[in-house]
Parts: sequence; C-alpha cells; structure tokens
Amino acid sequence: MGAKISSTDTKARLERIPNVPPIIAAVPRHVQRPLWSVMIPTYNCLQFLQETLESVLTQDPGPEFMQIAVVDDCSTDGDVRALVEKVGKNRVEYFQQTRNLGSLRNLESCLNLSIGQRVHILHGDDKVALGFYEEIDTLFSAYPEAGAAFTHIRYITEQGTFTNPPLSTETGVVKDFLLKMATSIRVQPPAIVVKRKVYEQLGGFFAVHYGEDWEMWTRIAAHFPVAYSPKPLADYRYLTNNSITQQSIKTGQNMRDITTVINIIQKYLPLNKRKELKRIALTDYALYCAKLANTLYFSDLSSALTQAKGALKMSKNIRVLYSISRFYIKYLIGYNFIKNLTNKINSYFFSIKAIA
Repeated sequence: MGAKISSTDTKARLERIPNVPPIIAAVPRHVQRPLWSVMIPTYNCLQFLQETLESVLTQDPGPEFMQIAVVDDCSTDGDVRALVEKVGKNRVEYFQQTRNLGSLRNLESCLNLSIGQRVHILHGDDKVALGFYEEIDTLFSAYPEAGAAFTHIRYITEQGTFTNPPLSTETGVVKDFLLKMATSIRVQPPAIVVKRKVYEQLGGFFAVHYGEDWEMWTRIAAHFPVAYSPKPLADYRYLTNNSITQQSIKTGQNMRDITTVINIIQKYLPLNKRKELKRIALTDYALYCAKLANTLYFSDLSSALTQAKGALKMSKNIRVLYSISRFYIKYLIGYNFIKNLTNKINSYFFSIKAIA
C-alpha cells in the first residue's frame, strides 16, 4: 500500500506547480508601457547569462520601447546580480525571488512583472540572433490578429549547432496550427513572443515543469491565430547539465509530464479529432524517447534504459518497437560481452591461484 500524501505535501506541491493557469494581472492604466518586455528567468545558468543578455542588448531600441529584466529564482551558482549590473550597465532590471519557487512560479513572476504590450520569455541559457525583434515586429504588423508570433529555431548542443526543417517555407499565419501543435511541439520558448493581453486572458504556465510550454502554446493556438517566420533567429540550448530537460530525462519525469500535457491538450481540440491526435502525439514522443535511448547508450546508460522503458509504455507503434529493439540488442550484446569478459578474467585468476 502506498504512502498517503498529506495536505501539507499537496499544498507544497501546489505552491510550486499550480494546477490551474495562474492569473496574469493587467498592467495598471497609469503605467507608461513599452512595446516589448524581454523577461529572462534564471536559475543556475550563470555561465550562459552574459551571452543571453548581450544577444538582447545588441538589438535594444531603448527603454521607452523595451523593458529588459532578469528574474532569478535564487540561483546558487554565482552572483547573478553582479553579472546583470556588469553587462546591463543599468539598462537591465533585476529581480530575485525571496526563496526558490520553481520554474513555473518564476515564469508567473516574469509575466506579472512585465509591462510591455508584447512579452518575450527568454530563458537565461538561450539567446536570439540579430534581427529577431525586427522580424517579430514585421509579423505582428503584417498579421495584427495574431496573438503570438515566432521564428524558426537553432539548437545548441555540446556537440555543436543544428536546425530541423522549418515548419513552413512561407511567412504568415500558420494554417491549422492547433492541430499541428496537438501532435508534437513545434516551437521553443526563445523563438516566440506573445501579446501580453493573451496571457491576461488565458493565464500563465501550469501543471508540469517539463513540457509546460507545449501546453501553453497549444492553448494560445486554440484561441488565437499564430504567425511564423522560417528564419532561424532564436537559439535554444538543448540538454545542458542540470537543466530541467536533462534532469527530467534522467528520472523519466519527461515522459510522465508529457503524458499529462497530451491529456490536457485534448480539451482544446475538436471532439472528433482527439483520439487520433492523442495516438499520434504519444507515438511521436515515444519515438523521441526511443531515439534518446539509443543516443544516450554510450554516455548515460541509466538514463537510456529509463527512456527505453518509458517509450514502450507510451506507445506500441511498430516504429517505436523497432527503435527500442535496436537499443535492447545493443544493450544485451554489451551486457553479454562484459559478462563473458568478466568470467574469463575470473577463470584466469582462479587458474593462477590453483597452480600456485
């Protein structure tokens, strides 16, 4: 019989992981508002923060047009304030939580501290390329009905930078974006800017620490048109040490959270499409986890096994089974090789001992 969850535990969880979208209050009427708010949530990413800040400051149109703020969730890897002051030179606002609240509550603070008409959440380990804000401005100007706008993205890994094929080769409002988002994540946080009034209407991020952005962008797509540019003008740092993504992959929390997200997304979809889109979404993410398992085989076998087992629980699609079978063949061959080698070594030393 499992341990009971106390009301104290439930309250502590809700303090860090809201079970409904947090309210984002409207900006008071007397506040003079810029067009942009670039809100930079940080937690233990000091080694990347200077690069993040500089990528924004090189495109800074001035304080009357852009708010730039760092919101730190009590980082322990160095003096975030000192770095902000050094790089920002009084241009970047700095806020620090009184205690560590977790990524969702820190995002909530970012949104409520923003005063611009458009909000760009740029995590402290990501960055934007020159021309990003100009391109987003062009999108909103050309498609004023859009609630959000985003560009194509580049991924930064320890092995280098890569891009996937663009969502579309054309610039404009994405057709059937809700249905596209229902099956897999199509946008990463540094690439998207959302009108603040959209957050005021729909609320903030909730439910999970991993995949919370997928739910948010899908919720937006269910209520507003979303514009897109195929230019790769944002950089997403992928699988950095101690990131939420990396830690979730180690524990398997990524699969539990994504399953939760996929279930939440169903209520945004047409009734007659939910079952099929859910099946596709689970298969797509299971394939991603199977690929992760094969990729991590040599560098992190424990995480690889976690991803392989979880992928099989998410989907029994033939492509998933094939990918996982490749992983387990490698695993068994490696296991048997080590086992046989160990037996040979033991036999060798045993024979030496017997002769002696």
